[in-house]
Amino acid sequence: MEQQGGQSPAQGPRVSLFVTCLADLFRPSVAWAAIELLEQAGCTVDVPAAQSCCGQPAYNAGEYDAARPLARQVIEVLEPADYVVLPSGSCAGMLIHHYPRLLEGEWRERAVALAAKTFELTTFLTEIAPLPAGDGSVTTAVAYHDSCAGLRELGIREQPRELLRQRCDVEVLELTQRDVCCGFGGTFCAKMPDIAAKMSDDKLKDALDKGARVLTGGDLGCLLTLAGRASRMGHDLEVRHVAELLVGDTGTPAIGEGDPG
Repeated sequence: MEQQGGQSPAQGPRVSLFVTCLADLFRPSVAWAAIELLEQAGCTVDVPAAQSCCGQPAYNAGEYDAARPLARQVIEVLEPADYVVLPSGSCAGMLIHHYPRLLEGEWRERAVALAAKTFELTTFLTEIAPLPAGDGSVTTAVAYHDSCAGLRELGIREQPRELLRQRCDVEVLELTQRDVCCGFGGTFCAKMPDIAAKMSDDKLKDALDKGARVLTGGDLGCLLTLAGRASRMGHDLEVRHVAELLVGDTGTPAIGEGDPG
């Protein structure tokens, strides 16, 4: 996905969108929704073409020497922006918390400066550039999955719920074990697939028992895992990123149900 320039001047901040690998490769509609939301909030948005993986998979696997050059590249690409926004709590957490731990010297100083202006999407849209009210276009029952990284590293809980109320007139159905991992956990789901599948099944059953027709969240790793398991088990449950709901995109096939465009 690439978007360079072409934006008209705006009064609001200049934002670089960090698309993330999963949005770029599997769900580009999330990135387009994020751009539209940021523009509605008065921002001038660019998507730097030279951005790459943030290095989180290597970092989580302990391969720090492989993660460092990726971190330095991301810092160089994103430094010119007023703000950096990501539609992912885990990738945002990587830039905000783990880059300063990973790097040393001048690069650590640059990482700290980048971290200070980096935000997960729903946090940015509630704390920095508020969105105008929406039209209540979502009319189905919605449950929200709190991803581990966003919740524990960035304190993301009320921000997406507040936006869903304001933009979509949706009161989120709360899961009984909303603080419990969905089973994705980065490499955890690959290393312990049976345990991960059971955790996903529990999360999906919780949403269905609450009467949800849509399960949403802010991290595509979790959502891809849950959508895949829901499809395999034959559950009648749509899985969508919260940015898609906030922008009113319910026409794009749900995750795992077709080409997201």
